[in-house]
Amino acid sequence: MVLRFVVILCCIKLISSFVSYQPEQVHLSYGGNPYEIVVMWSTTNQTNESVVEYGIGGLIKQATGLSTLFVSGDNETRSQYIHRVTLLQLTPRSKYVYHCGSDQGWSDLFWFMTSSDESTWTPQLAIFGDLGNENARSLPHLQEEVQRGMYDAILHVGDFAYDMDSENGLIGDEFMKQIQPISAYVPYMTCPGNHEEAYNFSNYRARFNMPGNSEGLWYSFNMGPVHFISVSTEVYYFLEYGLKLVTKQYAWLEQDLQEATSPENRSVRPWIVMYGHRPMYCSNTGDDDCTHYGTYTRVGLPFLHWFGMEKLLYDYGVDLVIWAHEHSYERLWPLYDYRVHNGSYEEPYRDPGAPVHIISGSAGCKEDTSPFRGDLPYWSAFRSTDYGYMRMRIFNKTHLYMEQISVDKEGEVIDHIWLIKNSHGSYA
Repeated sequence: MVLRFVVILCCIKLISSFVSYQPEQVHLSYGGNPYEIVVMWSTTNQTNESVVEYGIGGLIKQATGLSTLFVSGDNETRSQYIHRVTLLQLTPRSKYVYHCGSDQGWSDLFWFMTSSDESTWTPQLAIFGDLGNENARSLPHLQEEVQRGMYDAILHVGDFAYDMDSENGLIGDEFMKQIQPISAYVPYMTCPGNHEEAYNFSNYRARFNMPGNSEGLWYSFNMGPVHFISVSTEVYYFLEYGLKLVTKQYAWLEQDLQEATSPENRSVRPWIVMYGHRPMYCSNTGDDDCTHYGTYTRVGLPFLHWFGMEKLLYDYGVDLVIWAHEHSYERLWPLYDYRVHNGSYEEPYRDPGAPVHIISGSAGCKEDTSPFRGDLPYWSAFRSTDYGYMRMRIFNKTHLYMEQISVDKEGEVIDHIWLIKNSHGSYA
């Protein structure tokens, strides 16, 4: 009788260990405008409700949302509930505290700063790609700087956990827990990379909430004097999910650029910055697309050369394009169709005649850094294989500053540029 009681007690304890309503993997993103913040988190089990308590100086307000069951992996044995709550009509440039969960369990207390209500705001961002669950070399530096309030947002330019679907989704869960000291405090804006491809990008689409209605594959948002555009380079490479994704994104991108470059909009937000995972140009070794002349995202689909994006960037005067994928850092001269269009010999980045491309994909992952070929191409200005990440600060409507940080050199700035545009518009 005693033995039976012990067995039952052990079974109850074992079962209860798999039941959890405690929030984890907390992260933020922008909603439909800069004054909306989306709070996301996960629980092992379904809760009675999805709630965020928040406020300026205390938990005085409450917002509710929804949860979605997400099942990951080949054998579909691991599941979780992903919660989304949108905080609306936030006060500009204010510090909010919040926690999320339900009466069955609450997260720790976090905070975030809302955007300024002025186009003259000077936001600062950290930008990187290819930060894995294993060998995430840049993560301690980024955690410390976010906690010090250095950034207004993060841009993660594809390739997250290597891979989020691995071990039945466990690696994705661990990665989301790893970035919580960053992503729970500033909007963590993303785009898909090739390592998110499994099951039609299901882990990426389920775990992140970006603006728009494409499940985060492509979208845009505004920060101060900048219009940011995120694109999926992967729609050009995984055509088994449908050619329609290429055509839809291209049509959306052209329309978005038309709206962003209207005289009214560009007078308020003159800077246009686009980011996507795979670069149009690079000087790395290997068989990646950017090592060859006809990069799909640049010239269009194979053979047909339809829906190439580079001409759109040139025609609509995109100022800066940020990539990752190559596990290295490379800054190019202002470039269009393999022709350099510097502003001048003395100041190539002052009023350049073409978009500026920068690759920062060495935040850290288990695949190590990517070597460069021996010669420095005429269109490449600077390159490094150090692990690291990039910082951007938009000072005003004419001056934008960027620098690359080496974590191998304990946070040293190894490269920087001022991009100066006295007028913004088409290069054509």
